[in-house]
Amino acid sequence: MLFWVIAAILTLGASLAVLLPLTGGMKGASPAGDHDLEVYRDQLSELDRDVARGLIQPGEAEEARAEIGRRILRLGAAERPGSANPVSSRGAKLVASVAVLAVPLLSWGLYGMLGSPDLPSQPLLERLAKNPADSSVDELVARAEAHLAANPSDGKGWDVLAPIYLRLQRFPDAVTAYRNAIRLDGDSAVRQSGLGEAIANAAGGIVSADAQNAFEAALKLDPANAKANFYLGVGLAQEGRKAEAVAAWQKMLGQLAPDSPWRSAVQQALAEADQPAAAPPSGPDAQQMEAAQQMSPQDRQAMIETMVAGLDDKLKQNPRDEEGWMRLIRSYVVLGKADQAHDALGRAVAAFGADSEQARKFTAFAASLGVTATE
Repeated sequence: MLFWVIAAILTLGASLAVLLPLTGGMKGASPAGDHDLEVYRDQLSELDRDVARGLIQPGEAEEARAEIGRRILRLGAAERPGSANPVSSRGAKLVASVAVLAVPLLSWGLYGMLGSPDLPSQPLLERLAKNPADSSVDELVARAEAHLAANPSDGKGWDVLAPIYLRLQRFPDAVTAYRNAIRLDGDSAVRQSGLGEAIANAAGGIVSADAQNAFEAALKLDPANAKANFYLGVGLAQEGRKAEAVAAWQKMLGQLAPDSPWRSAVQQALAEADQPAAAPPSGPDAQQMEAAQQMSPQDRQAMIETMVAGLDDKLKQNPRDEEGWMRLIRSYVVLGKADQAHDALGRAVAAFGADSEQARKFTAFAASLGVTATE
């Protein structure tokens, strides 16, 4: 009941604030005609002074007085009762009054049908203090964050919150939570693989060097960790090492339990890897690899540089080859040719557009190899 009383008072106050100027504001205002009449009187006085000083002829003065008199008569006719202006003003006041009254009445009617005036208030502190079983996910997260803000050294709290952040796609927060959990409670395969997944997702799905380090740390603790094995295969595929990625996923598929949730992800990755690229980048075949083993280090280096140059030429002819660009960037990095790697990154970004998803992918991949984009 108190709600309705307060709402009624506020509505009445707002309505009066708008209606009072409409109904009574014009009564205290000075009509515009009073000002015009005063101007005409001043003009007549000025005219008399000009005649007295001889600045104007008496005949011209009479004509001017007649014109000013006609204007005064027209002004008086316009302000007489019954003219069109008061009627128009009263109509405008009526329409405005109806509109001002209709808005609160309509709003109250809609709120009565759709609103919940009897719902008790729900302050944040009370919501955080209620039974966790009755709380929403957002309320639980808020409770955990409030606890960790007061107790930042609670490693278990960070460990619980990190995977929740990951599921909520709050990836930077997940990275922070996993790092805190590892720092406070030590390494574990689950924490390291979760950290790697958070880093990769925060980078738009790119398995960067930081993410790869986390996954490798997880495999040292648990060689069968499915998440780490899967994402390391993704990293191989992103580097253009598709054959190695397929081999890693096939090996992983043979080791997974029949009911493992990772089976579908691995099968989908294998299906996508089997799709032929639009223009596969050139690379050494088996005979070339065998011949390379018999070469001197200088000849082997020359052979590699020749193949990289051939790949570069192919990309000039077909610049829409995503995997080819990543292989070229990586090849130049391996060869120690940082300038060529920068140039290849710039051409790859230009081929797809600076705002494209491919450009972001190239930039993140190059950054994981230590190559940064230049303006």
